[in-house]
Amino acid sequence: MRKLPEGAQVSLEATGDAGQLTLRSGRSRFNLSSLPESDFPDVTSGDFSHKFTLPPADLKRLIEKTQFAISSEETRYYLNGIYLHTLDVEGRPMLRAVATDGHRLARLELPAPEGSAGMPGIILPRKAVTEVMRLIEDAQGEVSVELSINKMRFTFGDALLTTKLIDGTFPDYGRVIPSGNDKRLTVERDVFAKAVDRVSTISSERGRAVKLSLSDSKLVLSVTNPDQGSAVEELEADYDGPPLDIGFNARYLLDITQQLDSDTALFKLADPGSPTLVQDRDGATALYVLMPMRV
Repeated sequence: MRKLPEGAQVSLEATGDAGQLTLRSGRSRFNLSSLPESDFPDVTSGDFSHKFTLPPADLKRLIEKTQFAISSEETRYYLNGIYLHTLDVEGRPMLRAVATDGHRLARLELPAPEGSAGMPGIILPRKAVTEVMRLIEDAQGEVSVELSINKMRFTFGDALLTTKLIDGTFPDYGRVIPSGNDKRLTVERDVFAKAVDRVSTISSERGRAVKLSLSDSKLVLSVTNPDQGSAVEELEADYDGPPLDIGFNARYLLDITQQLDSDTALFKLADPGSPTLVQDRDGATALYVLMPMRV
């Protein structure tokens, strides 16, 4: 079809007995082998137990703030998507999206829409996430969501997307979200991100480690690469704990800071070997967890 002249007229004729499709356009004629329609998988049917609607902006936010943390490691297939489930948070029903690759975790929650109560926890696969984000751009009005234990259906006006879900158990992510991190670092988000990007220029492609050295109201970013040299940059920051050195993957730091909505980034730390929490502020609906690196 791509090789036909622009504006060409095309006729299609199926020959059921011979299992062929005849395509004609101008002086061109193609006889194409076809398969029986009974071979086409039935993905659309199913018992969809829950149905609710979401504004396109809410669905986009659920996905946009978490999809960067989806794992690409095929052996842990149950991490190759976004985990969606409902839960009660301080007496309020919430719809929560979680993604993790084992090195970082992204979590976002919104008020649960009517009809989502009691929905099964499901894992929306990466490919479906990509298609949903593409369809959201042209969505007009509310997006209808239907789901069962193994399928999910989205209706965007005239467009309908049905996807199988990942058949697996998402890990108990609550165990990796720290609750006792008592050291707080607050820094200007854009200033911090640009500084991380600069010093990581000389980091090795394999490790991309950047060290954060915290003391009083000062944050020092440093990178040492035996093959390239070293880089150091000092920033003003609000830090209320004892001196601390901790390392992170620079790419992961930048990915998370890009997801923050406010002008500041709040880091809650414990020690160089424990996971760190990153938020816009206390109580923000989006929460990120980042595992440290040795530096």
